[in-house]
Amino acid sequence: MKNFKAYWIFGLAGILLVIAVPVLLFTAGEASAKTDDPWAGVPERPIHVPHTDIITGPFETPQDVTRTCLSCHPDAANDVMMTSHWTWESKEFDVPWRDEPVTIGKANQINNFCISAQTNQKSCMACHIGYDWQETDDFSQAFDYSRAENVDCLVCHAQSGYAKGQYGNPAEFVDLVSAARSVAAPTRKNCGTCHFNGGGGNNVKHGDLSEQLYFPSPEMDVHMGGNDFVCTDCHTTQDHAIKGRLVVDNYQVEPTEQVACSDCHNERPHEDQRLNSHTESVACQTCHIPAFATKDPTKTTWDWSTSGQDIPDNHFEYLKIKGTFQYESNVQPTYLWFNGNNDYRYLLGDPINLDGPTFINQPSGSINDPNAKIFPFKLHVAIQPYDTINNYLLAPVTSGPDGYWTSFDWNNAFELAEQRMGLPYSGQYGFTETWMYWPTTHLVQPAESALQCSDCHGESGRLDWEALGYPGDPMQWGGR
Repeated sequence: MKNFKAYWIFGLAGILLVIAVPVLLFTAGEASAKTDDPWAGVPERPIHVPHTDIITGPFETPQDVTRTCLSCHPDAANDVMMTSHWTWESKEFDVPWRDEPVTIGKANQINNFCISAQTNQKSCMACHIGYDWQETDDFSQAFDYSRAENVDCLVCHAQSGYAKGQYGNPAEFVDLVSAARSVAAPTRKNCGTCHFNGGGGNNVKHGDLSEQLYFPSPEMDVHMGGNDFVCTDCHTTQDHAIKGRLVVDNYQVEPTEQVACSDCHNERPHEDQRLNSHTESVACQTCHIPAFATKDPTKTTWDWSTSGQDIPDNHFEYLKIKGTFQYESNVQPTYLWFNGNNDYRYLLGDPINLDGPTFINQPSGSINDPNAKIFPFKLHVAIQPYDTINNYLLAPVTSGPDGYWTSFDWNNAFELAEQRMGLPYSGQYGFTETWMYWPTTHLVQPAESALQCSDCHGESGRLDWEALGYPGDPMQWGGR
């Protein structure tokens, strides 16, 4: 009897296994297939409603266009006005080197390219999504952020006949009715008009964002060239809030606000488990973006101290109004530990470093940070002006009838900037070296072009293992 009972139990268990295992395998396989399907993470593109017969006009001002847009999209402007595309500032942060909370962004900070938007409203505001900036010494009065009709709908949505001019307004040649009738969901052209030309020209600033992405080949960018992605396929948008915050103009960024490869891809996507083990400490971009500025060169150094000389201008080497440059193509990135935030972001009035370069930003992360990965950056080095008495960086007024680009008088340019920047000028200036890091996330190349083992490991490897915190090449001893 006991043997019969035992056989019955084993038999039942066997039947259950026969039923359960295929079900579990099928379910697991289905879940894995979903996880491994990158297209599952790509949002469906909105169905475009042609506006040719909806928009009638005429429009005397660009604000008239916005009012028409709001008649059908009443919440759109309020949504836009809540975003950093409008405010050009972050939320307030408590930073360890300041007593009061601070905001960070183009509206109130310094970089080491064109230095400051406050002191060149005429040109810089051509990339702000607002109309009717005013030339004023009190920058807080230069623009009314509360006026919904000043939201520029066309810069992101017009598909033909639209371009920005001075002070954020449409260029003089723009036919507002034609531009408004052409509106649709944003394309690479809409985003790229500003983001590809940051810093004063094509690919100047980022190195991985240039006009080469308007019509890229699959070898150049696997997403935009190989799969015809538009920017909003990755930078998904809800209520006009666009996912993906540039840490350069921030101190801390919430992970939910950022774009990650794992939004679409499995975090362990390789058939070779040795490669999958790297994803714990190496960002996808490190291997899959082996170089940036692969077609259009990018600016890697900028020396403002040489400006003002009467020597021939050469866009890639010297301009009288800006100084000396160095442009490079096929640039190998600089590699740092990065957890998505900054340890430090230079704020107006912060002291410069007198014993070496002053860092405009310092990406956060280390070998001991479980949230950090080895990440590729573009490093931009500049020589820019500072106050030799107060020991902080200065921003000159560049445009306008009395600006530096007209007078080539540094003292006058700094005196004009005092009220706009809210910093006193001592009357004495010099030039100092600054460093600024830009994360490299675009120009993702096909898998066959990714870095191989020998690109990072061995005597000719590109990574500085000791600078990253290792005692040497981990290939020799095994590492993190």
